[in-house]
Amino acid sequence: MRKNFTLVFLLASGLFLFQGRSLAVEEIKNDDCLTCHDKIDSAQYQASIHGARLCTSCHSDIREIPHQEKPGHVQCAGCHPTENVIYQASDHGKAVSAGAPAAGCTSCHGEPHSLLNYRNHESPVFRMNIPKTCGTCHENEKKMAPYGLSQAAPITSYATSVHGRALLKKKLISAAICTDCHGSHDLHAPSNPKSKMFRTHVPTTCGKCHENVMNTYLRSIHGTAAMSGKREAPVCTDCHGEHLIKSHLDPTSSVYATNLSEKTCGNCHSSERINTKFGMPADRVSSYFKSYHGMASKLGVTTVANCASCHGAHDILPSSDPNSSVHKSNLARTCGECHPGAGEQLVKGKIHETPLAKETHIVFYATIFYILLIIGVIGGMLAHNLLDFSKKFQKHLARIKEKSLYVRFTLQERIQHWILTVTFIVLAYTGFALKDPEAWWNFPFKLVKIHFDLRGVIHKGTAVVFIALLFYHVCYMILTRRGQMKLKNLFPEIQDVKDLFSLLKYNLGLSQRKPHFGKYGYIEKAEYWALIWGSVVMILTGAVLTFADYFMQYLPKWVMDLATTIHFYEAVLAVLAILVWHFYFVIFDPEAYPLNLSMVLGKVPEKEKAIETPPVPKKKTAAKTKDSSYEQK
Repeated sequence: MRKNFTLVFLLASGLFLFQGRSLAVEEIKNDDCLTCHDKIDSAQYQASIHGARLCTSCHSDIREIPHQEKPGHVQCAGCHPTENVIYQASDHGKAVSAGAPAAGCTSCHGEPHSLLNYRNHESPVFRMNIPKTCGTCHENEKKMAPYGLSQAAPITSYATSVHGRALLKKKLISAAICTDCHGSHDLHAPSNPKSKMFRTHVPTTCGKCHENVMNTYLRSIHGTAAMSGKREAPVCTDCHGEHLIKSHLDPTSSVYATNLSEKTCGNCHSSERINTKFGMPADRVSSYFKSYHGMASKLGVTTVANCASCHGAHDILPSSDPNSSVHKSNLARTCGECHPGAGEQLVKGKIHETPLAKETHIVFYATIFYILLIIGVIGGMLAHNLLDFSKKFQKHLARIKEKSLYVRFTLQERIQHWILTVTFIVLAYTGFALKDPEAWWNFPFKLVKIHFDLRGVIHKGTAVVFIALLFYHVCYMILTRRGQMKLKNLFPEIQDVKDLFSLLKYNLGLSQRKPHFGKYGYIEKAEYWALIWGSVVMILTGAVLTFADYFMQYLPKWVMDLATTIHFYEAVLAVLAILVWHFYFVIFDPEAYPLNLSMVLGKVPEKEKAIETPPVPKKKTAAKTKDSSYEQK
């Protein structure tokens, strides 16, 4: 009996204390809290989504006021357990649990004391504000760097996309935002099978807004392949992009008419790996661009057929499927969309076959016939004209030899010149071939499949000959008597500047007197010293690039880049100088046309000597005669 009384007493005491504490908690009103916490705006809090709740609803560890201890961290999970479970399993939740500074509840929803309903236009999670809210972290490249995300500034890209422009400029609230594609509390990386942006989930994610397109795509050859787990099969983002999705009418869009075949469809269908793996023809893209449609598309014509014009876009099916737009039974109708009246006879030809494909017999043989005809006719014309030129040129040389000549260049000097000519042409050709490997004139390096860099071997081998020639020429000019005299005549003088202005005045009609130049005027001197300077620059930069492994041990990367830049542009300068300056004075100059033969014969007529050599005062006649006799040796 006594034990029962004690038990009843204890239960009654516990109940009294519990009721007393509950009453104590209930008695703590928001005004009591705000008396001390005056930094919290009472009106703002009451207008928030939590405004109708007591402070102690969230700060449940506060049992009395004033409280001595700092309140513990508020747990949103107390009222939002479902959202919390989903969030904890997300990438953000796992990062926060691991101690990383990732987005928590308040990062997105805002300060709890002023938190607004997501339907409120001022809320950070209102649809119009979501991109800005996500951008608080994801536009901060420094903050995002440790996470290795695929895009550095996704919100900037999104703002220029068709979705971003619809939301931010047209204020279309139904436009896709970050959370529509990536999720909100359940956000995961695209590589995570749980992510809404995982490859096999992308069509469903996009299909929330584009349901009809999704259903069409899922029945296509791409859709069935993607859903079966084939990673190479394209999904929405492979063709349209991700954050930077643009309208098909935008010239910068990946699905714009002139970009589609090369940059989008061609990205997969020109891949040797993909074509080999799935047994697809390897020449579909290349044969398209050899057709009228492809060539016109390359020129920017948007009205010609591209891949989607014939095969469809989201509804692509194998050509063997009766529902395919390129099935034999449907091909005439498909072509008829652009070519009204296209008949059933059209299906008797192969669309993607090139002229040299034996399957198109008559076209194949017609192509071979014309190739042989062109070789025969043009080859015959060329042979005829070469024979005619040879005979006439012999007579021309004979007439020149009958005239009084004097030596302009010795045989040794002419050999130097022709070696220089050949090496220059080979170096320029093989050098520019590397700069533009897809150019048509690169075909010699593509004819034979070899396991080494043929272009590089030829370029470097020719460079060795070029360097040896320069060394020999320097020795010739310094160590031989004739070379020393030429070098003396080639040194620039003040008179060269005067000659330049005199010729300009004469050509402009400001003077009636045509200037006379010495053995070498400013024209030859400028070209000679430009050649020497350019040769030295090309040799030095070429050495740095050739022996890159050695120089990389001692030089910074920018020096290697500088050498590459100088080597290329010096080559461009040299080629243009030859075409514009040298070719004019030895070919196109009316006084030299059709060709200055001094580098062929080594001699020029006396009348040319008179033109290039000014009259000599009588007191210097003997010296000139001596020099002239030397030239004739």
